[in-house]
Amino acid sequence: MSSIPASAFLALALILFCIGLYGALTKRNTVIVLISIELMLNAVNINLVTFSKYGMAPSITGQVFALFAMAVAAAEAAVGLAILMSVYRNKKTVHIDEMDEMKN
Repeated sequence: MSSIPASAFLALALILFCIGLYGALTKRNTVIVLISIELMLNAVNINLVTFSKYGMAPSITGQVFALFAMAVAAAEAAVGLAILMSVYRNKKTVHIDEMDEMKN
């Protein structure tokens, strides 16, 4: 892992984050938006692990924090999919534009 420069990992994280941001902002399917958010969280995890390995004071703290973030992301995905399934049972759609019950 030390033969690969830190800039390569940071560039990968930047690309993943931009793809996730694009998907979260432009797509209308709720499942795609959830997947895009997970992609952005994984980009953040790559940054955490990269800085824990190549940072000014390398330690395991960033890796532990990345594991914590993965656990929170898994819980967020489970709750998000459960809410999405409940909405789908009631409205028979997964499009964000048609989910406007709380606007008024």
